[in-house]
Amino acid sequence: MAEETATSRYVRLNKIHDAPMEEIRPGELNQPIRVPQLEIQKCIECGQPLPESYQPPADEHWTTGICGCTEDTESCWTGLFCPCVLFGHNVERLKDDIPWMTPCACHAIFVEGGIALAVATAAFHGVDPRTSFLIGECLMFSWWMCGIYTGIFRQSLQKKYHLKNSPCDPCMVHCCMHWCAICQEHREMRGHLSDTVETQPSVIKPPPTQEMAANDGHDSGVSANQHTV
Repeated sequence: MAEETATSRYVRLNKIHDAPMEEIRPGELNQPIRVPQLEIQKCIECGQPLPESYQPPADEHWTTGICGCTEDTESCWTGLFCPCVLFGHNVERLKDDIPWMTPCACHAIFVEGGIALAVATAAFHGVDPRTSFLIGECLMFSWWMCGIYTGIFRQSLQKKYHLKNSPCDPCMVHCCMHWCAICQEHREMRGHLSDTVETQPSVIKPPPTQEMAANDGHDSGVSANQHTV
């Protein structure tokens, strides 16, 4: 009697409960299901799995300011007279698979090339309504390429070292303060890279060698026999 009154765990389907055929699409039941417990966090740089308790570090401030070019006189003079060379070395430090000559040549063609073309046009043809448009176009092209090309590199640098925008968006920084920006990036990478840190190598002295005198016991036994004789 108790078995008859107990509610069954099974539900009998009828035509009302049946789902219409047009709502089920072919292959819909074979779609993968997202299981958060099985998802593994991976490092963006190397792709290695990270532990579940890993939390990405918060963005930090730059170690030097945008106007701190005088803190490193060597990069300051290089960035002032040869910004393409300094930019090429910065890219090579950040990405080992790119030689420094490739970004250096691109920087020299698009940035310095546009400025040089504008200066040459003004020097040989003067500034008049006919040449002013060409001069402005060359300068606008250099300004646009300087902000886009070098700003992408600064953005990847901030992503790698978890740095905040200083003082504003990376592309806008290079558009307004390009020479100061590449010097700041050089100083920042020099402080983060371990190969530039001057460390005194620790000299470990090995322990003194210990030689076992195997003949000592034999000699003492021989001398004892001689005394007894």
